[in-house]
Amino acid sequence: MTSPLRNLYKMNFPTIYSITESEIDLNDLLEKITLSSTGAAAIFTGMVRGVTSRDNPHETVYLEYESYIPMAEAKMKQVAEEIREKWKSIEGIAIVQRIGKLYPKTPTVLIACTAAHRDTGVFEAARYGIDRLKEIVPVWKKEVGPNGEEWIEGDYIPKAGE
Repeated sequence: MTSPLRNLYKMNFPTIYSITESEIDLNDLLEKITLSSTGAAAIFTGMVRGVTSRDNPHETVYLEYESYIPMAEAKMKQVAEEIREKWKSIEGIAIVQRIGKLYPKTPTVLIACTAAHRDTGVFEAARYGIDRLKEIVPVWKKEVGPNGEEWIEGDYIPKAGE
């Protein structure tokens, strides 16, 4: 039998999703998605590379991110809901994407998931979160390097209703 307290916690599990020009504050986000029952957090942070070595090796001076914020945040909410559906053990979720001009070594995106224990899918949930964000959240990236600039296109083409 599920305890009434556990049901109350489930209804109040924190979920944060945002597009921001501000620096990502990991400590603040962790505080907001951590409960007294939390014993594990899995965090993924994507960063601007100054040098790309695989596929098409090149240097990057900076990246410029743009987004249609209302749609992007709605899709981030969808990603969080999908995580909760697949991993019932997840307590807190934070999904944050920066926009604007960002230089090498700068964090650009953060996905964090918390749970009571590390062996309850928290790593897999965070991995799913970043993969799904890259797939469906409308964020556009322009890469600027010593030889010019280029908009980077993803592989995902949305289907009707997605």
